[in-house]
Amino acid sequence: MIEIAEQTVLAEVERRLIQEFPGVTLADVDAAVRKAHARFDASPIRDFVPLFVEKHARSHLAQHHMATSA
Repeated sequence: MIEIAEQTVLAEVERRLIQEFPGVTLADVDAAVRKAHARFDASPIRDFVPLFVEKHARSHLAQHHMATSA
């Protein structure tokens, strides 16, 4: 189970990604963040998890956005 502070930061990550990728649906942004977050479920040190989640989700969304734009 994730801490409240981590949930708050992940919500901020989603807001930033929604602004950065206006052509991507909210559901796709949410799915990208959840998938990226799941990669770190077993990580005992949580300090940088939101940063890594944002990086992985952004990369996924950028690839998805480029594929649908082409």
